Amino acid sequence: MKCPFCGDADTQVIETRLSEDGTSIRRRRRCAICEKRFTTFETADIRLPQVVKANGIREEFSEAKLREGFTRALHKRPVPVELMEEAVAQIRQKLLSLGEREIPSRALGEMVMNALRKLDKVAYIRFASVYRSFQDVDDFRDAIKDLDQ
Repeated sequence: MKCPFCGDADTQVIETRLSEDGTSIRRRRRCAICEKRFTTFETADIRLPQVVKANGIREEFSEAKLREGFTRALHKRPVPVELMEEAVAQIRQKLLSLGEREIPSRALGEMVMNALRKLDKVAYIRFASVYRSFQDVDDFRDAIKDLDQ
């Protein structure tokens, strides 16, 4: 690690401590040239994948947008907020565990549909109707038949 004072790369770790919450390591360092001391922090760099839209545009994954999709589908439905938040957290965790840099928006949409299917069938149909661009009553009928299987 370069010294922030003189820029020399020869620095020594004097002391290492785990942070209180256990998510980072605090290191106290000393420069071998100018002998000044400084502190660095080491944390895990975990990134969620970018979402690749159907038109090829990439955007950062947004947990707020995911939550908004659930909220719209579950509007006025008897599903506790805790269950919705748990579904959002599960999808976020699944995205992290995939370890991919990008995920197609279709795959993310399917994750949401699977979660809604378990939470509330009406919310599932609401989301599916927008997500799959239902054109007529037959599309709704087919989706309802799929729910029964």
